Amino acid sequence: MLDLRALALMRMAVAVVLLLDLGIRSTDLEAHYTNMGVLPLYVLFERAWNPYEFSLHTMSGLWAVQAALFLLAAAAAVGLLLGWRPRLMTVVSWVMLVSVQNRNPLIVQGGDDLLRMLLFWAIFLPWGRVWSRDAQDRPAPEHYSYFNAATVAYVVQIALVYVCTALLKSGPEWRSEGTAIYYALSLDQVLMPGGRLLYPHYELLKVLTHVTFYMELLLPVLLFIPVATPLWRTVFVLTIWGFHLGISLTLFVGLFFIISFASVMGLLPTPVMGWLERRLGPPVQRGAGHLGRWRQRLPPWQWPLAVQLQAEWHPHVRTHRHFRLLPALRDTVLFVLLGYTVWWNLDGIARPGYTMHEPLRWFGYLFRTDQHWGMFAPTVFKDDGWYILEGHTKDGRRFDLYRGGQPVTYRKPYSVMALHKNDRWRKYSENYLFVSNDWMRPYYCNYMLRRWRENPRNPPLQRLDVIYMKEVSLPDYKVQKPTREVLCSCQP
Repeated sequence: MLDLRALALMRMAVAVVLLLDLGIRSTDLEAHYTNMGVLPLYVLFERAWNPYEFSLHTMSGLWAVQAALFLLAAAAAVGLLLGWRPRLMTVVSWVMLVSVQNRNPLIVQGGDDLLRMLLFWAIFLPWGRVWSRDAQDRPAPEHYSYFNAATVAYVVQIALVYVCTALLKSGPEWRSEGTAIYYALSLDQVLMPGGRLLYPHYELLKVLTHVTFYMELLLPVLLFIPVATPLWRTVFVLTIWGFHLGISLTLFVGLFFIISFASVMGLLPTPVMGWLERRLGPPVQRGAGHLGRWRQRLPPWQWPLAVQLQAEWHPHVRTHRHFRLLPALRDTVLFVLLGYTVWWNLDGIARPGYTMHEPLRWFGYLFRTDQHWGMFAPTVFKDDGWYILEGHTKDGRRFDLYRGGQPVTYRKPYSVMALHKNDRWRKYSENYLFVSNDWMRPYYCNYMLRRWRENPRNPPLQRLDVIYMKEVSLPDYKVQKPTREVLCSCQP
């Protein structure tokens, strides 16, 4: 059973995340989504396309078309934030998110899967019932507690994220040695300042490894305890927030920690939401009063924290008018979808005979309910390193395009993580290393070479080498001597 106000809070948080995601993606509009970038459409269809998938972003490789689609997605996210036609805006936001993720699968990470699944289940949740523009046209609900198949699916989905990532962590670094976090913090590509502070404390890292594993495995049990449910839900939410805050301070994970924050807001119980209203409602109302005549020009929305608390627990409230018909059929379909999602998550966990066969996967590919929560699983990468884009001129000079054209040096930079513009590029650079993705290497090389040549102040290059300085992490704070690997070469 969930609180309608908590769902509304999650709706607004997810909308903000969508806007942040679009803002970050838009800074690489040409590089990641057009034919002038690192993955032209014909290459996408030839090398990285699933025929069951769809993407509006594949209708054209032009920058202007991509920009228009980004604006459409942003408008839907704003509508979702304000609660204007929330169910329609949820569907549109989900379609646009799936579309942009399918356009470039080389930059997709675990947080994208979670955000996509939140929007998918939210299509069936009444997260626009309160604290929304549309709520002004309806009376306030008699009670805030809400339960149906969609609430079950949402809670189970959150549990799957953590249980599955724990079960997939089958390596000895997690299960017996306790060295997983040591190796994770040895990866300079993702090491944050907080991680530098923790890294020297080996015994503490072993403790944190075991705590992380068992917390991910056992903490979701709190979501299904039938007694003192508000207490256990609150403990779960606060623990998850603290867990992801710690990750964000130690490892570079992009928006994943913010998405995780938003994902559990819908679990906040009625007593907590009531306390928040009592504490935050008066300041919000006073602040709204200071808007004066500007507020008079705004539509008479139901202001978020102005709803009177109804703390009783009731299993049924009036649902959206579009879902009054055939509720039993709706719930049956949702439970089937939930069972399909749980079955999909058995990959890598259950024996092969119990996992889903390929002919049944079309639905997951089409509606993007496919998911895999293998964060640092089954074990942590030992291979680390940094990139050098070594440009050669006719007169023998060498420039590193990865560092804005500075002279080439093979010395390890102080912060490898800081070399990445954002987490999308970090994920791209990770995929760039895999031998199975060697087809993508020339497109990046030629893209960077073209960008260099567009600036008339840059000297002409005869050749560009994409170099990876490979450094393998070893036990006891040791590393192998970095080796120079030329992944790709291209010429004008």
